[in-house]
Amino acid sequence: MNIEEVRTFALSLSADVTEELFVEEWISWRIGGKWFLLMQLDAPEPRVAVKLLPEVAIDLRERYDGVRPAYHMNKRHWSDLYLDQLDDQFVKQQITASFQLVYSKLPPKQRR
Repeated sequence: MNIEEVRTFALSLSADVTEELFVEEWISWRIGGKWFLLMQLDAPEPRVAVKLLPEVAIDLRERYDGVRPAYHMNKRHWSDLYLDQLDDQFVKQQITASFQLVYSKLPPKQRR
């Protein structure tokens, strides 16, 4: 996947997903005001950070070279997905899992 495909996919998950340039060269995607996806635009290798259950993150990091602890994030909960090293479908699955994890923690009023 390239950066634009990631963007399009993230925005397609829900009409309530928002996108924001929150610091220079970093884009975040949120649901209910909570991050589920981050991207550093000037990274040397294209990558995105996703929030995963800790046990899932550990398993994926052991099985895939392209899944690593996220740069500048809580490494227990956030993992970087290196886009050039992973299959597009796998990346979409992890973005979806991150979205669902964050969405499930929102107060009932914010969930539809």
